[in-house]
Amino acid sequence: MSQTIEADYIIVGAGSAGCVLANRLSADGRSKVLLLEAGGDDRPTHNLSQFMSNLMIHIPVGYSQTLKDPKVNWLYTTEPDPGTGGREHVWPRGKVLGGSSSINGLLYIRGQHADYDGWRQLGCEGWGWDEVAPYFMRAENQERGADAFHGTGGPLNVSDVTERHPVSDAVVDACVESGMPRLKDVNADTQEGVSWYQLTVKNGQRNSAAVAYLHPVMNRANLRVETKALASRIIIENGRAVGVEFTQNGVKRVAKTKGEVLLCGGAVNSPQLLQLSGIGPGELLRQYGIAVHANLPGVGENLQDHYVMSIRYRLKKGVVSVNELSKGPRLIGEAAKFLFQRKGLLTLSAAHIAAFCKSRPDLSGPDIQFHILPATMDLDKLMNEQKMELESAPGLTLAPCQLRPESRGSIHIKSADASVYPSITANYLSDPLDQEVAVAGLKWARTIATQPALKPFVDHEMAPSSECLTDEHLLDYARGAGTTIYHPVGTCQMGHGPQAVVDPQLKVHGIEGLRVIDASVMPRLVSGNTNAPTIMIAEKAADMILGKPALSQAAA
Repeated sequence: MSQTIEADYIIVGAGSAGCVLANRLSADGRSKVLLLEAGGDDRPTHNLSQFMSNLMIHIPVGYSQTLKDPKVNWLYTTEPDPGTGGREHVWPRGKVLGGSSSINGLLYIRGQHADYDGWRQLGCEGWGWDEVAPYFMRAENQERGADAFHGTGGPLNVSDVTERHPVSDAVVDACVESGMPRLKDVNADTQEGVSWYQLTVKNGQRNSAAVAYLHPVMNRANLRVETKALASRIIIENGRAVGVEFTQNGVKRVAKTKGEVLLCGGAVNSPQLLQLSGIGPGELLRQYGIAVHANLPGVGENLQDHYVMSIRYRLKKGVVSVNELSKGPRLIGEAAKFLFQRKGLLTLSAAHIAAFCKSRPDLSGPDIQFHILPATMDLDKLMNEQKMELESAPGLTLAPCQLRPESRGSIHIKSADASVYPSITANYLSDPLDQEVAVAGLKWARTIATQPALKPFVDHEMAPSSECLTDEHLLDYARGAGTTIYHPVGTCQMGHGPQAVVDPQLKVHGIEGLRVIDASVMPRLVSGNTNAPTIMIAEKAADMILGKPALSQAAA
C-alpha cells in the first residue's frame, strides 16, 4: 500500500478542473495519469450514511444538503470579517470527486466577453474572449443546439429548467418593466438583461465535472484515481516538481513523476499546498519552519469573491411559491414527479431567473447579477448554521451581488500540517466602490419588486423592511445580511508582475514541472458564476500541456 506510484502527470484535486485534465490527458491511452482527491467517491456506496450524501449530489435540489455536509464538503470558515459586522462566513467547497461542481447551485454562466479581454490586457496572453470561447464550446453539449456561441457534443450538458414557475415568469416581466432587456441567452454576445438560468443538468440529474468528464473514462488502464488522498506537499528537487506526498487511510504515500505536477485544488487548497511546499511569501513560510523554494509573495493574495445579499418578500395569501412545494403531501407529489419524470421541485437549482444590470448608466456592461427564486429561506439558519430550510409561507427572494468587486483578501497557512485549515481573510465590502454597488443592487431589487407585473403576487417586503430607506441603512443591512455566493478566485493569479504566481501557460514562476489549473489563476473575478469558466481553463490548459495548437473559433 505504501509503494511509490509513478505517473507522467500527477493531478492534485478532482474538482471542476482536475476531472477535465484526467479525461483529456489520459485520452491517448499511453500517458500515465494519476488523479489524487482528498475527498471520497461521488458514486453509490454500501455505507448508508455516505449513500445518502452521495444521493444528494446527483439530485439537483440536493445542493441544499451538500452545502452543509462535511462528508462531501470542506466547510471552511473565514476569519471574523470587519466589513460585515465581524461575522465569520462559512465557505462550502467540494470534498469529493467533482469538487465544488458536485455541490454547487448548477448554474451555467460564462461571464462577459470583456472579462477575458481584460485578462489579456493584464498580461495574460492567449486568454482574451476570442481565444477562450472555443474552449467553452468544446466543453459544452448545449441542448438548445449549436450556434455561434454554443457547442454540442461536449462532455458538459447544459439544459433549460424543466418547469417554469408563474411567479418567476412575473419576475421576468417585472425586470423588463424596470428597464432591463429581455434575453434568450445571457451567455451569448451580451449579458445585460433578464432570462432564465441554464443548468448543468442532464436528464434531471446533476452533470458535475465528475459525471461529465471522469466517470466515462474511469476504466482507462492509464488513468488511476486515488480518493481519500490528502496531499501534504509537492516534492521539489533542484527547482523542479518531481512528485507529491499524500496521506491515505493514515498512511503516508509518495507519487513521483518525470513529467508534470498539476495543481487543481481551487482558490483555497491550491495556495495552501503551494505554501506548504515552500512556494509563497518567504516570511510566512519561514514562520512555520518551511524551506523556501520560490519566494512568490502573491501566493494566497488577490482573493476575490462574490458577496450576495437578499431582499425577501412575502407573497400574498393563496399564491403558491416553492416554499409550499417542499412541505407535506406536495413534497410527496414532487418526489414522485422526479422519480417518474425527472421534473419538478427536486430538479431545482439555486435560482430560476438571471438578471444582469448596471449600478449606474455610464458603465459599458452590467456590474450586478441577480439570483432570483420564488422561495424564501429561514435567514437565521442560513446565515448562522449554513442550513438551507424553506419557510412555510409563500415567498420571493431577489439576491444581488457585485460582479467585479475591488475588495481583496488572502489565504495563509496557519500550520505546516496540511490537515489544518488555512486562514481565510475575505475583506468583504472593504472597498468604497463595493459598498456603493451593494446599495445600488438592493435598490434595483426594490425597483423590480414594485413593478406592475408583481403586484398580483407580492404582499410586503420582509427584509430589510420598508423602514430601511437611506443609503446608510441599506449599507448596514448589506453588511449584516450578506455572505459568500461561493465564487472565490485569484489566489494564484496569472500574469507577469511581482504578484503573479503563474505565467499564461499556467506554469508556476520559478519552479519547473508545476502548473496551477483552477479558479485561483484568474487575475480578476469573472462577471458571473465560476464553474463554467474553471472548466474552460482546464480545457485550454490540457491543450497547452499536450503541446497542441490553440483552438480557433472555427475549429470549436
